[in-house]
Amino acid sequence: KEALEFADYGFEEHFGKAIPSYPPREVLFDYIKGRIDKAGVRDWIQFNTTVRRVTYDEETKLFTVVTDCENVETTQTFDYVVCAAGHFSTPNVPEWPGFEKFQGRILHAHDFRDALEFAEKDILVIGTSYSAEDIASQCYKY
Repeated sequence: KEALEFADYGFEEHFGKAIPSYPPREVLFDYIKGRIDKAGVRDWIQFNTTVRRVTYDEETKLFTVVTDCENVETTQTFDYVVCAAGHFSTPNVPEWPGFEKFQGRILHAHDFRDALEFAEKDILVIGTSYSAEDIASQCYKY
């Protein structure tokens, strides 16, 4: 959670107390909804919409975004586009030869809840970003 906290809206402000380092998805979802409410940006969020195409025009310095919501295609222009996917999506777990023979547990960071599960065990953490670093740091303690 330390890497997920908004600088201007802390977990303690939202929940009124400190929370664990690896809160469940529902807790993070509640926190994000609180931040959205505080900023008053809910009317600018569009759900159940597929982005079909994003193009950038060098001349106008604008992005054109084509979306599809319930079979209605919409085109809008923006100064900036942010691609944000991750914690609340379905994890992409790669397949490697030999997984089916492995006797241990194969776990995506999406499903990590508590390092205590791995106390006194040899583990291998594969990753290139915050999740892998956070999980390795937590497991090292045990």
